Amino acid sequence: MSHVGVGPRAVMRAVAFLTTGVLAVPALAGCTSEDPAGKPLAEQDVAAAARARISDGGTLRWAVDSVPDTLNAFQSDADATTTRVAQAVLPSMYRMDETGSPVRNPDYLESAEVVDTEPKQVVVYKLNQQAVWSDGREIGAADFAAQWRALSGKDSAYWTARNAGYDRIEKVERGANDLEVKVTFSRPYADWKALFTPLYPKDVTGTPDAFNDGARRALKVSAGPFAVKKVDTKGDQVVLTGNPRWWGEPAKLDEIVLRAVPRDERVSELVAGKLDLAEIDPETADEVTLAAGPRDPATGTPLMGPGGTPAAGPQGRSAAEALRSWAIANGSDEEAAEEEVLAREERGEAAAKARRRQQALSGFELRKSLEPAYTQLALNGAEGPLADERVRRAVARALDREELAEAVLKPLGLPAEPVGSHLALSGQPAYADGSGALGEQNAKEARALLADAGWVPGGPVKKKDGEEAAGAEKDEDKKDEEKSEGGDDGTYIVGEDGKNKDGKNDDGGNDDAGDAKDGADRESGEKHSSGKNTAQGGAPGAYAPKGTAAPAGAAAAPLAKDGKELTLRFVLPSGPGSGTLRTVADRITDMLKEIGIGTRITKVPDESYFKDHIAAGEYDLALYSWPASAFPATDARPIYAKPVPAADGSLNVAQNYTRVGTDQVDQLFDRALATLDQKESRDLLRKADSRIWAAAGSVPLYQRPQLTAARKNLANAGAFGFGTPVYEDMGFLKKGAQGSRPTAPASPSPSS
Repeated sequence: MSHVGVGPRAVMRAVAFLTTGVLAVPALAGCTSEDPAGKPLAEQDVAAAARARISDGGTLRWAVDSVPDTLNAFQSDADATTTRVAQAVLPSMYRMDETGSPVRNPDYLESAEVVDTEPKQVVVYKLNQQAVWSDGREIGAADFAAQWRALSGKDSAYWTARNAGYDRIEKVERGANDLEVKVTFSRPYADWKALFTPLYPKDVTGTPDAFNDGARRALKVSAGPFAVKKVDTKGDQVVLTGNPRWWGEPAKLDEIVLRAVPRDERVSELVAGKLDLAEIDPETADEVTLAAGPRDPATGTPLMGPGGTPAAGPQGRSAAEALRSWAIANGSDEEAAEEEVLAREERGEAAAKARRRQQALSGFELRKSLEPAYTQLALNGAEGPLADERVRRAVARALDREELAEAVLKPLGLPAEPVGSHLALSGQPAYADGSGALGEQNAKEARALLADAGWVPGGPVKKKDGEEAAGAEKDEDKKDEEKSEGGDDGTYIVGEDGKNKDGKNDDGGNDDAGDAKDGADRESGEKHSSGKNTAQGGAPGAYAPKGTAAPAGAAAAPLAKDGKELTLRFVLPSGPGSGTLRTVADRITDMLKEIGIGTRITKVPDESYFKDHIAAGEYDLALYSWPASAFPATDARPIYAKPVPAADGSLNVAQNYTRVGTDQVDQLFDRALATLDQKESRDLLRKADSRIWAAAGSVPLYQRPQLTAARKNLANAGAFGFGTPVYEDMGFLKKGAQGSRPTAPASPSPSS
C-alpha cells in the first residue's frame, strides 16, 4: 500500500510457511449510522500563496533520499523520488486532496464517469483537448491501451511490480471522438479512479523492451509542467526543467533540482545554503525552530534557547583577560589561569560557530504536518508463541497506544491520537476506529488470555542442550549486530522506500520523533525480562483453567509453559535518524513486562532489516510503517490477505509480513472491490478492519510526523500531508509578500 499518485502500490513478494485458521471476532466496529471518518488530524503546512504573489523564475533545491534507479513508477525498484518525478512530468487523472481523497485533475481530465454497469462496467474518460505530450502528439486512447496491456499481467515479458485493477480491464478503445477513451471491465472494479495515474506515453509502455529499459534513466516524452532534463548519478541529483509545451498554468520555477542528501547531512547542507527544502528529523527541527525565533537586534543571537531558556551571551577575549588578571591577583598560578583562558576561548569559538550556524538557519522555518502513513507493531504469527491468537491479543491489549502516540507526537506539537484503522487515516472516507474489536488496554484481561493459552507466572524453566528460546538471536542476527554501529532505528515505509528489494531504507529517519530522555539506547541483545534466557515454544494448550488470571502481585514474574520462558525477539534496524523507534520499543517492552512477557531487542543493519528479517519472517515483534491509500480495497488486500500456496508448495505471503490472515477478511476485501456503491464499499472495508484488529497480527500506533525545513520565502511547498504537490505553483515570494500558514495547535514546540 502506498500513496496513490505518490508511488507504486506494490513491493517485493516474500514466500514463507504459515499455518493459520479461522479467527473469532468478538465485535464489529465501523457500522454506525454517523460517518466516523472525521477530519485530518493536521492540516497541510506549505505556506500557501496565490500565484500572483510569487516571482517568476528561480531554482528549487529539494533534498530527496536517493537518485532513483528507474523513472518507471510501475517497476519494483521505483522509489519515492521516482514518484516525485512522475508527479511533476506525467499526466495524472486524479490527484489527492487534503483529506486523502481522489479528485479529478482538470489539466488532463474534463470528466470521467461510469456510464454502464450491465452487462459490464464501462468508464468513459473525456480528456482535456489541450493535453499533449512534449513531442506534440495528443494524449489519447493509444496511451491508455498500451499502459493497460503492459500492466495487465498477461504478458510476462513486461517487468511490472503490480497489475491490480488493470487485470480487470477487458478492453480499452477510442470513444466517440479523439478526446474520449472508453474502458470496459471484465469484472466490476470499485477503485477504477486509481488507474492511469501516472500515465506513460505509448513510447514507454508499447513494448516490453521500452517498458523494461526505456524509462529507467530518461523520459524523452513527458506531459507535465516540468520535464526531465537529466538524471545525474555522479552528481546525485535529478534536474527538472519547465516544459515549453505545458498548456496549464505555467510553472513559476525555472528548475527543480532533486538532490540526494542523507538525512544526517541535511542540516549542514541547509546551513551551507545548498538546499531550499528538506524533510528533517526532530533534532534538526528543534534547531530550525530556535534559529527562526526572535533574536537580539544588537547581536543577532536568539533571545531564547532550547526549552525556553535564555540564550547564552558571547564570551569575548576581554572577559578572558580579566579572568586571568583576577586569578593571578587572587593567588592562582599563571599556568592554571592560562588554561582557564584557553578553555574560555574554546567555548567562545564554539559559541561563535553555533551563532553562525543559527544565523544561517534563520532563513528557514519548520513546516510540519502528519504524513499519510502510520507506524504499527507487527506480530509474526507464523510460529512460536505468537502463532496462538490468544498470545497476540494479550500483547495487543497490554499496549497503551495513547501513551505511545504522545511519546512520539506531543513533543513535536502535533496531534497525538492513536490510529484506529489499518486501512485508512482520520479524515479519509474509509476511516473508522475499529479497535473495539480487540478491546481497550487491560492488563488483567491480557494476563487471563495468557493463562488460557497455558503461560503461567513463575513456572518451571528448563533448557536442553542446543535449544534456543523463542525469539532468541540466531548466529546471523549476532553478526548483524556486530556490523551495526549503534545509531538509531529508521522506520520503514513498505512500498514507499523503493529499496525493499535490497532491504535498504530510502525513507531515512523521517520517523525520528523520539525524546532522548524518554528511552536510553539499550545494547543489542539486551534482555528485558527477569530470569535467564531460556527456551520457549510448544503448541498452544490449556495449562490453566480457562479465564484464570495471573495471581495478584505476580504481574512482573516471567511466564513459562512446558519449561520454556515467554520471551519475544523484538527486531529493530540500527541506522541513523530514527530514535523514535527506540523510544517506542522501550515503552512497549515495559508494557509487556507488566504482564510477564519478556523481550529481547535485536538491532540489525538497515540493509538486512527488511529483507532478512521482516520479509523472511525472522522476528517476533517489529516496528515499521505503511502508507495510507485512497484505495484500500485494492492496496491493502495484499497486506492482510491470507497466505496462499505457491507453485513450489510453499506459501506466498504477498505483503502480509505478519503471516496472519483469514478467509473472512479476504472475502470482505473482494466484496468491497466489486461494488460500485461507495457507502457499501466503505462499510465492508470497516468490517474487514474490525476482523484484522481481532486477529491481532498488527497494531496501528500513531500517524507519522512530517517535518520539513523550508526557506521562508518559498511558497506552496513543505509538509504536504495527504495532498499531492502542485508543482507549477511552487516558487519564491515576491519581496514583501507572505504565504499563509495553518494555526499552530496549543502544544509544546518541537524538542529533541
